Amino acid sequence: MSETEPPVLVREDGRVGRLLLNRPHALNSLNVEMIRRIAEALDAWEHDPGVAAVVLGGAGERGLCAGADIRAIHDDVRRGGGADSARFWAEEYRLNARIARYPKPYVALMDGVVMGGGVGLSAHGGVRVVTERAKVAMPETTIGFVPDVGGTWLLSRAPGELGTHLALTAGAVGAGDALLCGLADHFVPAGRLDSFAAALAEAAPAQALEEFAEPAPEGTLARHRTWIDDCYGADDVAEILHRLRSSGSTAAKEAAVAIEGKSPTSLKVTLAALRRARGLSSLEEVLDQEYRTSVAALSSPDLTEGVRAQIIDKDRRPRWSPGTLDEVGEAEVARHFAAAPGGDLGLGAAGPGVGT
Repeated sequence: MSETEPPVLVREDGRVGRLLLNRPHALNSLNVEMIRRIAEALDAWEHDPGVAAVVLGGAGERGLCAGADIRAIHDDVRRGGGADSARFWAEEYRLNARIARYPKPYVALMDGVVMGGGVGLSAHGGVRVVTERAKVAMPETTIGFVPDVGGTWLLSRAPGELGTHLALTAGAVGAGDALLCGLADHFVPAGRLDSFAAALAEAAPAQALEEFAEPAPEGTLARHRTWIDDCYGADDVAEILHRLRSSGSTAAKEAAVAIEGKSPTSLKVTLAALRRARGLSSLEEVLDQEYRTSVAALSSPDLTEGVRAQIIDKDRRPRWSPGTLDEVGEAEVARHFAAAPGGDLGLGAAGPGVGT
C-alpha cells in the first residue's frame, strides 16, 4: 500500500465486487476506516443487479488479516480510557452481523494468517475458502482479552469441545481443522487461489468451486477428540487444567502449559462466554454479549499489559493482575457480562440473525 492508496481497495470486476484489505505492512490489521469502507461497499452492492457476489481478500503474502490494530487499542486505552475502541467494536460487530446475513454470496479467501477480526470478516461469510497456508485463530487470551467478532458463536458450535480448546489455548489451526471446526467450507490450494478468484468474475461461486476445490489436507484435532472432549467438558478453568495435566496425552499436557500462560481473568471470562453463547439463539445475541465483554476489558489492566508484552516490548512476559485463577472472583467475571456503560449494541433485539 502506498501513501496514496486507501486501506481497503474496492472495485467491480465482471459479476463480482472485490474487497482487498490493503495494509500488508501491518498484516492488514483493521481500523475504523477499513470497517466503514467495507460497510459502504456492501451497502452499494446489495441492490446493484450488476454485482452477483462479493469477494474478500488480503494484500501481501502473509495473510488475509491479523485482526484489529491492537496497538491502537492499547494507545487509546492509555490515552483516553478506550472510548474510540468501544466505538470501533460497535461498528465492527455490526459489520460482522451484516456479513452473516448478506443476501448475496460473500466469498472469503482465507489464505495465510486469519486471526481475530480477520475471522470476523471471513468466517461469517457464506463461502469460506481456505488454503494449506491458512492459520486461523482467535488468539485473544494471549493479550488479556476475550474472543469477539462472533468468535464465541463459532467456537461454541464447533464439534464437541474443540472450540473451547482453541479459545483457551489461543491455538491456530490449518485448513483441515478449520473445516472440521466449522470455520471454513472449502479448500483450494494456494497455487490455484488466484485462478479461482479470477474465475468468480464470470462464474457463480458454486461453479468455480467445482473446478478448483479439492479435498483438504488432514488436520490434527480429530485424533485428539477423546481427551479434548473429556478435559474441556468441565465448566471451570481450574478443573480443565487439572484434567489436562492428569491426562496421559502429551498434547493435553502441552495444552495445559499454553493455557497457564494466559490472563487468568481472560480465561475465566472466555469460558463463561462460550458456555453462555451455546444458550443464545443468534449470532446477533452473541455479538451483543461480546460487546459487553470487550468494553469491560477496557477497564481491566490485562488488556494493555498483554499488548505491551506481545506487541510493544515483545518480552512475552505479561504481568497479569490478578495473577492466578483463584484470585479472579465471580463478581469480576460477572462484571464482564453487565450492560456496557455507553449502552449495548442491541443487535439481538432486531430479530434472529443468520448463523454460519
